[in-house]
Amino acid sequence: MAKAPTSTPASGTPVSYEAALQELEQLVSRLESGELPLEQLLTGYQRGAELLKFCRDKLEAVEGQIKVLDEGTLKTWTPE
Repeated sequence: MAKAPTSTPASGTPVSYEAALQELEQLVSRLESGELPLEQLLTGYQRGAELLKFCRDKLEAVEGQIKVLDEGTLKTWTPE
């Protein structure tokens, strides 16, 4: 049985927070290695910024849901 992909291609939206975080960690390692040409550094930085925004947005959504639960009011959660 084939394993389901954990993320979309590098230019797409990740399928989950975990997939985005994994891709971001791999990207940071490549950027820090100092072995990428200048053009790839810029592209990598831009992709990293996209992944970071995706992760932050997911975390903010979860934090909002936790606040609702902490207040003792259960509401249907819909991501923005």
